[in-house]
Parts: sequence; structure tokens; C-alpha cells
Amino acid sequence: MSPTGSRRLRVEADGGSRGNPGPAGFGALVKDAATGELLAEVAEAIGTATNNVAEYRGLIAGLRAAREIDPGAAVEVRMDSKLVVEQMSGRWKVKHADMRVLADEARELLSGARVDFGWIPRAQNSHADRLANEAMDAAAQGRQWQRSPAPAASAAAPARPATDPDPDAQPVRLVLVRHGSTADTEARRLSGRYGVDPELSATGREEALAAARSAEVRDADVVICSTLRRARETAEAVAARLGLEVRVDPRFDETDFGEWDGCTGAEVMRRWPEQYASWAGSPAVGPPGGESLTDVERRVLEGRDDLLRRYAGRTVVLVTHGDPLRIVLRAVLGVDGRHQRRIRVDCGSRTLLRLWPDGTGEVVAVNRV
Repeated sequence: MSPTGSRRLRVEADGGSRGNPGPAGFGALVKDAATGELLAEVAEAIGTATNNVAEYRGLIAGLRAAREIDPGAAVEVRMDSKLVVEQMSGRWKVKHADMRVLADEARELLSGARVDFGWIPRAQNSHADRLANEAMDAAAQGRQWQRSPAPAASAAAPARPATDPDPDAQPVRLVLVRHGSTADTEARRLSGRYGVDPELSATGREEALAAARSAEVRDADVVICSTLRRARETAEAVAARLGLEVRVDPRFDETDFGEWDGCTGAEVMRRWPEQYASWAGSPAVGPPGGESLTDVERRVLEGRDDLLRRYAGRTVVLVTHGDPLRIVLRAVLGVDGRHQRRIRVDCGSRTLLRLWPDGTGEVVAVNRV
């Protein structure tokens, strides 16, 4: 990779072993760091190996994929393996012989490149982890891993008004709950997918309990939430009252705000005036190093479609964040991304939808507190 390129790519990688050592596999993906666009996914079962070997193999596969996309790009690597991150950053020695071979192979791929290694919590590396497990599952079934087809462009299209749903179809009663308040939300600071992951504040815990006691969630069958702490803590309050378990789905995580994470709107406008203007004017533009609304919409609506297929006829509580919640609501209303932030959703609020498997839907209530 040449150090002269201006493009930045983000590699997320993981590996695992069912036995350590045992049947092992890795997964990796490459994104455009500026837009969040998914550019490549790779995964492979590697026979019997340890977790650390699988993690290094994931790193190498991710770096190769990034090099194929743009040999001159700067690369940021994010993994939940503290060992690999610290060894590749040069802060820890590579003592194991197998690790030294793999570390040297990774360094050869990075020769001359601008690269930044960073650790992320396991919950924030769920995409790569999922790919690794898919590869191991495929090997256990005697087949090779194949990348799932990308979501169809129509997946982001608004759902049609439910004027004449199939009389035999059973809708999902979807209760969208925005997580309770945190210190960041109270200070009106952006708090995204890869930020500090704040916990609920005292007010937020009260809001979570109020949501748990509300009539809207009383008869719920399923509780789903994002991977982020504020959503999980809110969902746990709801689930505890209902006697249910919480199911976590990273597709409902908040937007990755990149370099803007932790800033107020006023700080963003002052420090990044041109980027802010572009972001505010187009859903396809993301914050520097973050996700565009178009990319967030793609993953959120993919998660919504899975939810509709799995839970027809049931009541589902989905605890999520401002952007994902508005996306699901906009899809029913037929409102495009330019109007995303005209919809108010308060912390702890409940928004009620009825959604049919064919994509039709209706809004029952918005922003109940």
C-alpha cells in the first residue's frame, strides 16, 4: 500500500475456535471509513486452530481485501482482540511461534501503509464475529461459506400504506422504544455506534422503568435491542417486568457519527462547517469517519424485514436509538431521509406500528411518554 493515497478504509476482523484449539474460522469486512459503505466481506473455516490464530487469519484476510480495493488507502483496523491489536501496534511482544509467522505476514501487507490499530468491545465487532461463525457453521455442514446477497435496493423503499392488507396475514405489533437518557443525551451530545457507549443516567433509569410499566409493552412476546449499553439497560428493564430474555441485534445500533461523536451540534457546525452542510443536505453523506443515513437505513430495514418474517402475529418491543427508530417510522409513512430529523422521539418514548409481512403498515401512535 502506498502512503500517498487520500482514501481511508476501515477493516473489522475477528476469529474464533470452538474448543481452543478446535474447529475454527475467521470473518472480516472492509468499509469506506468516510461513508461507512460496506465494500467487502470475507470469511473462511480454517480447520483446527486456536482463537488467536483465527483472529490473526481474520486480520490478514481483511488487510488483503483492503489492498485489493485500494492499494494506496490509509487503513484503520478495529478488532476486539486485545492481543492482536497490542502486538500489531508494537506494544506487546509476539512470543508464540505460530503468532510470529502470522504477525510477520500481516506486517508485510502493511508495508509502507498508513495504518491505525484500535480495540473495540466485542459487541461492536458483531459483524465480523457473525461472519466467522457463519464460516464455522458452513464447515460443520460440509459446505463452504458464501457471502449473502446484498439487501435489494427496494429494501430501503417506504412501506406502502396498509389500505388493503392480506386478510390472512398476521401483522407484527411493533413497539419502538427509544433508550433512556444518558449524560450525553442530556448535554445534547452526539453518541454513536463506536463512541464511549454511555450508561443510563438517573433520569434514564427512571425513563426505562416507566417504559417497562407502560401499557404499550404490557403484552409483548419478544424484546429486542441494539448492542449499545443504553439500549440494553432499557431493554433489560422492560424484559425483567415481562419475564422475557433480551435479544440483541447490532443492525439496530445508532449511527456511527465518526469524528463528531461526543460533540454538540453547535460544535460540529463550528469545526466542520462544510462537512456539516453536505451531511445535512444529503442522506448519502456521512460524518467524517462515520456512517451515512443511507447506510444506516440499509442495515436497519434489513433487520426490520427479518423481524417481520420471524414474528408475524406477535408483539415485539424494539429498544433502539433516534436514527434507527425514525428510519422504521419513515418507512411506514413514506417519508424520505431528507426529513429524518423532523420527527421527534424522546428518550423513553414509545412509538406503535402494525407491520404486515408484505411491507404494508400503519402508524398507531408516535412518541408516547
